[in-house]
Amino acid sequence: MGTRAGAVAAVVAGVWMAVVGAACAQPGFDPGIPQYLHVPPRTALSVRTLAPGAGWGTDNETEERGALSIAKLFMADFALRHGDGSAEDRELGERMVRKSDDAAADRIAAKYPYAIDAIAQEYGLRATHGAGGWALSTTSVADVADFLAAKLRDEPDSPILAWMEQPSERAADGTRQDWGTARLPQVYGTKWGWSDVGAPEVASVSFGPGFTVAAHTYGTPDQQTEDVLGVLSAVTAPVTAKR
Repeated sequence: MGTRAGAVAAVVAGVWMAVVGAACAQPGFDPGIPQYLHVPPRTALSVRTLAPGAGWGTDNETEERGALSIAKLFMADFALRHGDGSAEDRELGERMVRKSDDAAADRIAAKYPYAIDAIAQEYGLRATHGAGGWALSTTSVADVADFLAAKLRDEPDSPILAWMEQPSERAADGTRQDWGTARLPQVYGTKWGWSDVGAPEVASVSFGPGFTVAAHTYGTPDQQTEDVLGVLSAVTAPVTAKR
């Protein structure tokens, strides 16, 4: 295995251990966030492994922000596991996850208006709230990364994960789905979110072999990609240098 491949593999197999190991190798190690892992405050970022409680995040990872279309993951999960078991729920869930279809989300929200709050309570997602309707719901990247890690750990055959692995190139509204956490190496599946009004605001959450990663940016898709890939480079650089 080459140097670069080895560094990436270390991150993919255990992101938390790679971050801590790289930080410890630096002069003046601080058990907090290493200086070279600073992320612009516009972006909140969380990484989790499948070991409960193992992960890393920016200082603002628990900040309550707009859930955007990431909320559709919570709604789809509720409909699949606690809904009426209809083929319609499954079809709407697939549209929400693969195509980020707002019309499908509106139908699920009308049928299960308490879905987001119920999932938040079930998974202990403290910043996740949906009482104002899915389009106004909130969450944090820590909540999203934890939720997806729980799905991978406890329900690896969930249709949600399969749908994330097969996203449509363009969403139902024509938005191209290709930024942020989806650009990381070894990512298997991704769900994106964005605001249709006001200042640019985007989100993405992905999973790979043994990890999940979620990001939210007050900015453009390109800015989120820059911030997310910047962290990856910061983590892999010191690991590569040691090899």
